[in-house]
Amino acid sequence: MYTTDERDPHAVGISLIVGTAGVGKTSLAVHWAHRMRDSFPDGQLYVNLRGYDPGEPMTSDYALDQFLRALNVRPDAIPADPAARAALYRSLVSDRRILIVLDNAASVGQVRPLLPGTSSCLVIVTSRSQLPGLAVRDGARQVPLPTLSEHESLTLLRAVTSDYRAGDDDRDLAELARLCARLPLALRIAAVRAVARPRMHLSELIQDLRGESSLWDALSTDDEEEAGAIRTVFAWSYRALSAEAARLFKLLGLHPRPEFGTGVAAALAGVAPSLASRHLDALVGAHLLESTGRDRYQFHDLLRAFAVDQIQQEKFAELRKSALHRMLSWYLHTARAAGAAAARGYAMPIDLPKPAVGVNPLTFTDADEAVRWYEIERANLVTVTETAAEAGLHDLAWRLPPLLTEIYMSHDPVYTWLRSEETALESAKRAEDSYGEAVLLDSLAVRLRLDRKFSEATAQYRRAADLFRQLGDRFGEARSMNGLGLTYLTHGKFDEARREFERTLPIAQALGKPDLTAVLLRNLGCTYADSGQLSEAERFLRQALVIFRETASDREQASTLRYLSEVQRDQQLPEAARSSLEQALEIGRRLADTLTEGLILLELSKVEIVTGDLANALESSQRAATILRRFSHRSREAQALDTTGEAYQRLGRAEDATAFHRQAASTHRELGDDWQLAVSLHHLAAALKEIGKTEEARLTWEEVATLLEAATGNRAGELRELVSGELNTR
Repeated sequence: MYTTDERDPHAVGISLIVGTAGVGKTSLAVHWAHRMRDSFPDGQLYVNLRGYDPGEPMTSDYALDQFLRALNVRPDAIPADPAARAALYRSLVSDRRILIVLDNAASVGQVRPLLPGTSSCLVIVTSRSQLPGLAVRDGARQVPLPTLSEHESLTLLRAVTSDYRAGDDDRDLAELARLCARLPLALRIAAVRAVARPRMHLSELIQDLRGESSLWDALSTDDEEEAGAIRTVFAWSYRALSAEAARLFKLLGLHPRPEFGTGVAAALAGVAPSLASRHLDALVGAHLLESTGRDRYQFHDLLRAFAVDQIQQEKFAELRKSALHRMLSWYLHTARAAGAAAARGYAMPIDLPKPAVGVNPLTFTDADEAVRWYEIERANLVTVTETAAEAGLHDLAWRLPPLLTEIYMSHDPVYTWLRSEETALESAKRAEDSYGEAVLLDSLAVRLRLDRKFSEATAQYRRAADLFRQLGDRFGEARSMNGLGLTYLTHGKFDEARREFERTLPIAQALGKPDLTAVLLRNLGCTYADSGQLSEAERFLRQALVIFRETASDREQASTLRYLSEVQRDQQLPEAARSSLEQALEIGRRLADTLTEGLILLELSKVEIVTGDLANALESSQRAATILRRFSHRSREAQALDTTGEAYQRLGRAEDATAFHRQAASTHRELGDDWQLAVSLHHLAAALKEIGKTEEARLTWEEVATLLEAATGNRAGELRELVSGELNTR
């Protein structure tokens, strides 16, 4: 190990601790990090990459997600694009003195995206592999960690046992160390076993361990001597547990991930949480589990593999089945309680069978408490759907994602749950549950719409609406019809969008769903605004605003005020527009809703351009672009860049303006957004004309004219007239 002062100031410092399983790599890294905390005043980041866990290793994308959260990035502000996420991470740690511990890495691919790119940080990697690419390309210094010497092994054993046992012979201790392959993890477990039997001579314990060893000889080879020793010690310690603690240990092998809470452990065992807590404490005392916080525990990867081996034995088939059902029941009912606490009023209802016998799901007093639980359990929740599907429990597997939609759609990037939703949809089909299929089709359609995949989104929304209609579920049908309308609106098909919203509004009103009614009114207002019918747009938006205020839907209020300000700007009422935005901005900041703030700043920059407040317009548009980039809202980010270009042009800096307009146009072209592309190209042509590039300006306006041929609405008509005027004067 070395401090940052010893490193090349222009290189990222990386230490790679390499050693066999159980040799103490993590303990060394954590101990050293604790000693060096004063050298890194900006903090430490730690992640267990679980490269050797029985389950799937952690991806670098997920690790970046965890790091960004630790660096106080709001979950909904984490970019979906892996490259953007890595860039944000590097920008946040740039010039900060942070120690980064990447534990249990299996490959260079896991590590490299997590490297900070700045010499102010130090990285410690632990791995069972030598990861030569990390040394060759990234300059990592390897720190080999051998097994303990005989003297070190005896010192460790005596440190643990000296207060409880007297007179143990050095030769016996040396033999015990040999049977433990002189690995710290195995030595500590063996020492705890010896402490628990202070009157038993050490030679008897050694004979017991030798007997256990013979049971594993068939599973060991010469190349696996250390692994065989570890399995022997684990089994030896496991058999010394009480029957109840041993039962819980092997049942925990069914949990889909190595970290878990007391509640789900109790459900697996079918016992009260208080009793489960006592058994968990016994497992921690035997060094078979690690306590990571209040009511939270985790496995070492080797011990989890051992637990999985135990529970997968054929004789435990019925025990596995009942325990897995209890675990899924606990997650489903707790997720329903969390989703209900955080619901905004138009979530799809999901029926569940009663909690299994022996299951005590959690309850939540408010949305904040529910979200805190979700944040802790997110990784487990994402995995549970696949666990249920793999077990053939399809009737349960499809239900978890819809129960949490109201939370994760507003607290996570859209990709986080995609794989689980796709698994859930397949399970709903296998279970022949048309309602579940419709719910998941609607959810997947939302993602397709946000990803601007028009044909796929409309197809999924129609399939969902048809299924809901066949089931007589008017609420589900209304939700999917609203989504279909939004898809049309996003792609400039105003007549089709208006038709869907107008067909759906009476359904929502008849159902007595005020939030859905207000959403539809707002969407109608946006449709009329985008087609240039401003008085109708204002009327619908104000109706929606009244309902959102009555239902105390703050986030929806802010969004509606933003749309209203856009209408007011088009009505040549800039001060009214500014007032609406100030109200919206106050709500967004009170909610600490960064995305809402970014969208409001984008609209504010446009108002500031209209009023000639160009310096503030530049600041607002550039802040908006920065925020929207973090959320991977590429279309909105491009609009903010285009607005920045407008501000520069009005400041007499047309050359600077062209760069921003080109960048905005490039993004809109890539996204296939012809309307926004036409707007950005029109602004680009005006800037080109101003700097004397008249031929390029003409060609650009000709492209705009082509893009507008199929466009509808008053705004398209007005732009078409402006472009025609420019082309006819040449």
